[in-house]
Amino acid sequence: MSLPAFLRAHGDGAVLAIKLQPRASRNEIGEPLGAELKIKITAPPIDSAANEALVRWLADIIGCPRGAVQLVRGQTSRHKTVAIVGVTPETILAQLEAAR
Repeated sequence: MSLPAFLRAHGDGAVLAIKLQPRASRNEIGEPLGAELKIKITAPPIDSAANEALVRWLADIIGCPRGAVQLVRGQTSRHKTVAIVGVTPETILAQLEAAR
């Protein structure tokens, strides 16, 4: 199974490239935009609220503990890199597809 450009295996988990849209009307997974997956979050980009909401929401969607999802890059940017440990890239992709 070939992984999309926004998801790659890394160590005992995966790395997810995201383009985040804060202050959306609802939390949802959008379409891939090149090498990133568009995700919409209702939280505003103030005091890291959107980042925290993204991490918690991804943990819920993927079905892993909150501590397994970590924002690696892009704390102040819409372009983010998120590491997810303890879950295979194939499982992550299946859960993202199911949540769409």
